[in-house]
Amino acid sequence: MIQNSMEAVAYELQEQSNGSHLALIYMQNPPVNALSKAVRLGLIKAVKQALADDSVKAIVILSKQSLFSGGADISEFASGDYEPPLPTVLDLIENATKPVIAVLNGPAFGGGLEVALSCHYRVTFAANKVGLPEVNLGILPGAGGTQRLPRLAGVQQALDMIVSGRPVAASKLPGVFDLVVADPAQLLSEALTFCQKVLSQGGLIRKTCDLTIDSSTAPAELFNQYRQGIAKQARGFFAPERCIQAVEAAVTLPFVQGLQREGELFLECMQSKQARAQQHFFFAERAASHVKDYDKTTPVRDIKKVGIIGAGTMGGGIAMNFVNAGIPVTLLELKQEALDKGLALIRRNYESSAKKGKLTAAQVEERMALLQGTTDYADLADVDLVIEAVFEKMEVKHEVFKALDKVCKPGVILASNTSTLDLNEIASATKRPQDVIGMHFFSPANVMKLLEVVKGEHSSPEVIKTVMQLAKKINKVAVLVGVCFGFVGNRMIESYGREANRMMLEGVKPEQLDQVIYDFGLPMGPFTMGDMAGQDIGYFVRQSRQEFIKHDPSYCILADKLVEQGRVGLKAGKGVYLYAEGSRAPIPDPKVLELAEQEALRLGISQRNISEQEMLERIMFPLINEGALILEEGIAAKSSDIDVIYVYGYGFPVYRGGPMQYADEIGLLTVYEAMCKYRDELGEYGQHWFEPAPLLKKLAQQGKRFADL
Repeated sequence: MIQNSMEAVAYELQEQSNGSHLALIYMQNPPVNALSKAVRLGLIKAVKQALADDSVKAIVILSKQSLFSGGADISEFASGDYEPPLPTVLDLIENATKPVIAVLNGPAFGGGLEVALSCHYRVTFAANKVGLPEVNLGILPGAGGTQRLPRLAGVQQALDMIVSGRPVAASKLPGVFDLVVADPAQLLSEALTFCQKVLSQGGLIRKTCDLTIDSSTAPAELFNQYRQGIAKQARGFFAPERCIQAVEAAVTLPFVQGLQREGELFLECMQSKQARAQQHFFFAERAASHVKDYDKTTPVRDIKKVGIIGAGTMGGGIAMNFVNAGIPVTLLELKQEALDKGLALIRRNYESSAKKGKLTAAQVEERMALLQGTTDYADLADVDLVIEAVFEKMEVKHEVFKALDKVCKPGVILASNTSTLDLNEIASATKRPQDVIGMHFFSPANVMKLLEVVKGEHSSPEVIKTVMQLAKKINKVAVLVGVCFGFVGNRMIESYGREANRMMLEGVKPEQLDQVIYDFGLPMGPFTMGDMAGQDIGYFVRQSRQEFIKHDPSYCILADKLVEQGRVGLKAGKGVYLYAEGSRAPIPDPKVLELAEQEALRLGISQRNISEQEMLERIMFPLINEGALILEEGIAAKSSDIDVIYVYGYGFPVYRGGPMQYADEIGLLTVYEAMCKYRDELGEYGQHWFEPAPLLKKLAQQGKRFADL
């Protein structure tokens, strides 16, 4: 019988055989049971109601949703309305005078797990996942998670969970859960039996806060070794070190003082620029799927089978995405030798995953069975989506799309993986441009999460919606963009590479600039990145764009000279750097500096000492400026979309939130004034490349941010 139903929390009394009751408190705040103000107030009211009822002998906290709780309501971060704070709720639960049992019918994350940790007993099923992912938002668990979890799970396990943010199966947390059932369907009945057992044994109240940690199991060396172990992946982040300090407090301080220390560290994190950036990115990723090009009534097409043209590295990687999602793929190459090579590479990739324990041998065979090779376009007659991943030349793309027009059924989506070419011109090769769209995967396509979805002039809302939703099915983060050279990502990266090359002419050593960019937070600098990708890729793009760059004789001239000398990067053992056989470690080459000096002399460019600040600004600010132009032109719908593209596609540090969030953080006036300075100081070169975008100028002068658009 439901005795009391609140908007976010329901209260139910379950009568026992002896006439007493269990109070069942259900959280019911769809979709993820976020611990919003209404839930917190509801929990307080329900727990107090149960404590005041003499017939109630135990309290059970459960969920009406498919998960226990996803944690805090992050939208409240902006409003600052934390009353009543979650620690107050948990203090009431932990100090209840009747046993409180948490029954986790689904995942419990962040504050959701903290609720469970404050209860006296915890019950769940073996495969259920729980975690404290706050570090991914630049913060730490702020409702006792850093103090209670080490007491229950042990210090090492708590460190791993809190510092990484990764969820863990309940079966691996015997210290946290008092009962772990095998079958989720039996969870409630077994949990209620467990409650009766607790009561029959005297209804012992076991407060997590009363547990102590043996400090000998967590010496200072443990924490120092842990810091060293995570140094590489924690580089640049603020929260991981504070997470460690909070767990240290659980070992060295009494519970109440430990909570106080956790609160201080939580506030430090919340006030950090890294937390602002990471929370911005959290919302940016979710906002990327909200577009104005279709609505709820727009139908989607059923994608049951996919065709992919091109069995090279990119085509094979794209194929793996669909096969991994259980979607059959027909892979087309015109030559049998190239097809066999491509299929063999896919098999090797899967077998490599199997050796690492990520797949079973049976799963490898299941996936390969979903993949069929062909050299005949006629075998694409029954597919629902075709993606071409052929050579980046317009005439080649036209040939492919004309062939598809002849064999593909009506309603098939025709997609191009082009990274720079005009999608509208590609679509003009077909009689069905409304069915053409860009699906720009990033290499390696089976690993990188980003998918730039490029809408052409005639792409139908139905096609756009289908592809955006399909991206989720193949585990991609899709961002919708418009048509221009390079779309968003590659259009912006053009200025990045251009400035790197220009500064080498002006006297900067490649390893100096790469170090500056690495220290800023990217995984590698522009010269290392160019060598890894292949310097010839940019060379071919520049050859096709001579009319746009011929006004600047210095434009990437060094990169062009190196490619013409066969120095195309890692694959040749030499590019901007030299590489020892079998090694990816770049070795500076004095010959490149000599070439830079010769070209600078020929072009009348003076070499000088350039500060690290100038290096960073000249790399980053034109990139941001190009982003402003992209927003003005409507190529990207919002600045946060650009940030998602740069974090997932180019390794921009998430703790800076993306280039546009970084610009907002340091102030658009700072970016604008620096652009003006370099425009005026760098002569004709500056006039060409450092003119501030009108939107940047306008927002800077108004004291606004890109996020205000």
